[in-house]
Amino acid sequence: MIETSENTLIDQRLEKLQKLREVDGAAYPNDFRVTESIATVRARGIGPDGEQLSNEALEAAAIQVSVAGRAMAVNSFGKAAFIRVRDRSDTMQVYVKKDEVDEMSFTRFKLLDIGDIVGVEGELFVTRTGELSVKAKSFRILSKSQRPLPEKFHGLQDAEMRQRMRYVDMIVNDDSREVFRTRTRIIKYIRDYLDQRDFIEVETPMMHPILGGANARPFVTHHNTLDVDLYLRIAPELYLKRLVVGGFDRVYEMNRNFRNEGFSNRHNPEFTMIELYQAYATYLDLMDMTEDLFQSMARDILGKTVVQFRGHDIDLGKPFRRLPVCEGLREYADAPEQAFHDGRAAYEWGLKHRIDRKAADIVMKKYQDSRDPNAQRNCALEICMMVFEETVEQHLIQPTFVTDFPAAISPLSRRKDSDPTLVDRFELYVATNEFGNAFSELNDPQDQEERFRAQMVAKAAGDQETMEYDEDYIRALQYALPPTAGEGIGIDRLAMLMTGSDSIRDVILFPMLRPEK
Repeated sequence: MIETSENTLIDQRLEKLQKLREVDGAAYPNDFRVTESIATVRARGIGPDGEQLSNEALEAAAIQVSVAGRAMAVNSFGKAAFIRVRDRSDTMQVYVKKDEVDEMSFTRFKLLDIGDIVGVEGELFVTRTGELSVKAKSFRILSKSQRPLPEKFHGLQDAEMRQRMRYVDMIVNDDSREVFRTRTRIIKYIRDYLDQRDFIEVETPMMHPILGGANARPFVTHHNTLDVDLYLRIAPELYLKRLVVGGFDRVYEMNRNFRNEGFSNRHNPEFTMIELYQAYATYLDLMDMTEDLFQSMARDILGKTVVQFRGHDIDLGKPFRRLPVCEGLREYADAPEQAFHDGRAAYEWGLKHRIDRKAADIVMKKYQDSRDPNAQRNCALEICMMVFEETVEQHLIQPTFVTDFPAAISPLSRRKDSDPTLVDRFELYVATNEFGNAFSELNDPQDQEERFRAQMVAKAAGDQETMEYDEDYIRALQYALPPTAGEGIGIDRLAMLMTGSDSIRDVILFPMLRPEK
């Protein structure tokens, strides 16, 4: 069999387009009016008893419809054909017969290709095989598909091509469309969940004059009129907490963030988060709320609480485990007690667990001249977190709240009353992936100022992921931030979990990719 090249198929379609211009005058008409979606049309063919109406009942009712969509399949018999037409809601069969339509409609039909956008006016009927269909009275091609769709049985299977040409991926892959429908339902569900709890949604700046809100490398841009460099937002945290100072006790933002870092199946430089803040609450309150959110979302959107993700059956229905950092290191890394208190001991122990020596050297340098009585403890805990990432995270399969993080790596979190070297913070892990980060907020302006200065010391020691000193934020805290808890949850990873997707690029419509050429 001789295969027809894509270029030849394109040429054939362009010839049909030219003929369509000649016979119809308008190759891309814009005057066809759709009366209802295909899903609504299907519903009109259902009787009060929930059963499909018979052909006799449909003929008596003479239900007239006007639908439009993409032609996904054509089964032609010369003077008649069945076409499967799909719109945003569903797919429906259309019957086009030469004797049932006007001459112009049948001329247009003969110029049809799979992938064309078509408009059909006609009447509902049931075929001999019992399928509800539209018997066309008029037929139009509304937009010509000049390129052929991928072959039916092999489709668009290359992952990078699916992500690069998402428009084709969504045409030919039902699963891909369903993933993004689910993503939309997730976002709506979160908004409804928070709105019902008296949170209000706000918008904060996406260009920041000062780098803050998270430890990450930024994208830098320049404002010509002001002649100043600005950072694309890495997190909206400091602006949202300013609003809590201003009296918005429960506030959230569905926000886009930008981090100038590598990308993988778990990271994209541009990503979506929900970030929320609740006054007069603690990180423990948000832990309870997060568990309830994940469980109720799974039940309501998926109809189940056990989901398949990254090769595991994840049970969202059971209480989530709560695991302090140090306990995790004792359990999974056999951590010696000295490693939690002595920087040099933690350093030597960490190297045995293959932590990044250069990063560990920066930590040691940061604390070598410190007069802080907790310097050794802070240094040890910061290195312990490197070991945690290398050894413990891989064991966190079922939903787990990791708690009691070192204050040294949590510059915006409230210190624990029982141990000032730790903070009231948690991160949620599922199948070794971090899904959320939350803490009781630091609202002591003097402590916050010291933490900002420590970030400057870390940057001078070589740490590239630090915050800048934000004088206005300190001023805002001086007007009194109520006791507050805040949290950020990654929407992209949440969509991965709820749809069972292995790569973050499969749940982002247009992910970052290397240049095609």
